[in-house]
Amino acid sequence: MVLVTTAELGAFLRSRRERISPSEVGLPPGGRRRTPGLRREELALISGVSTSWYTFLEQGRDVRPSAQVLDALAGALSLTGDERDHLLRLGGLEPAAPEPGPETVDPGLADLVDALGDRPAYVTAASFDVLAINDAARKLFAGMTGTPGNVALWVFTDPRADEVLVDREEVARGVLARLRAATARHPDDARVAAVVETLRRDSPDAAAWWSRQDVRDDRSGRKRIRHPELGEVTLTHTVLHPAERPDLTLVVYGHRCAPRL
Repeated sequence: MVLVTTAELGAFLRSRRERISPSEVGLPPGGRRRTPGLRREELALISGVSTSWYTFLEQGRDVRPSAQVLDALAGALSLTGDERDHLLRLGGLEPAAPEPGPETVDPGLADLVDALGDRPAYVTAASFDVLAINDAARKLFAGMTGTPGNVALWVFTDPRADEVLVDREEVARGVLARLRAATARHPDDARVAAVVETLRRDSPDAAAWWSRQDVRDDRSGRKRIRHPELGEVTLTHTVLHPAERPDLTLVVYGHRCAPRL
C-alpha cells in the first residue's frame, strides 16, 4: 500500500464533496453555508467515517486509507465507477479487475465490424467464442461460425481450417497458448474451462500440446491464408481490446504484405 503524501486525494474528495447538496443525501439545508455542497462532518456522518479521519484525508496527511473507507466515501459521494477507481488509485490502492461481462457485444462494436466491409473482422470472448463477425470473415473462415462459433474449436477440430490456414499447426499452437493465458485471467469462467476440456478431449494435438504450458498474449501480426478469390496470400491482422470490455478481442485482417524473406 502506498502512503498518501500529496494533496491530490484531498483535492479530489473536496471537489466531489462540494458538488453534492445536503438535500441530495437527505439532510436539511442547515442554515447559511460558507461553501457549496456538504460540510466535512456531514460527509463523514453519511459515510460512517470519523470527522477527524476524513479531515486528514482531505488535508492530504500521511495516512493509509483502507479500501473499505474509500468505498464508503465513494458511495456517499455517488461516484461513478471511473471516479471510484480513480479515488482508489489516489489512495494507493489498485481497483479490482472487472468481472467478465455477458457474452454479448455492444451494438456499436458489432456495427463497426460490419462497417469494415471487405476486411475480414470478428470479435471473440475470452473463451474464443465468436460474438460478432462480418461477411468477409464468414467467407474467408468457412465453418468458424457454428453454434456458437469458436476460433479455437475451429482451428483444432474443423477440417476446413486446414484449407484456409497455410500454417495451421503454428496458428493452433498460438491459439492454445492464448487460451491458457485466458484460463489464468478468468479462472472462474465456465465457458473457458469447457472449451479447454472439449479441445483436450476431441483434438489429439491440443491434448498433447496442453502439457507444454505455453502462454501467449493476443498479438497483431500476419498469417498465410488461402483466400477463396485471391489464392494463397499473406495478410496482416490487428488485435484490439475495447476499453469498456477488455475481456473481448477485436481481430481485423488488413492488407496483403510481401512474403517474409
